[in-house]
Amino acid sequence: MKTKTYDCVAMKHIGGQQVYETVKGMTREEELAYWKKRTEELRARLKARRSKRPAA
Repeated sequence: MKTKTYDCVAMKHIGGQQVYETVKGMTREEELAYWKKRTEELRARLKARRSKRPAA
């Protein structure tokens, strides 16, 4: 029998709660700026990761 080492649903709920706590006091404009910044950061990380990958 395999032992479960993590719970994906619980991780999703924790992440959602963290985002909620971060944006709950923001105005609509502040929240949009937050998501724009986070999206740009993610795209930069993905681009850096792709450039490190050897060509196939």
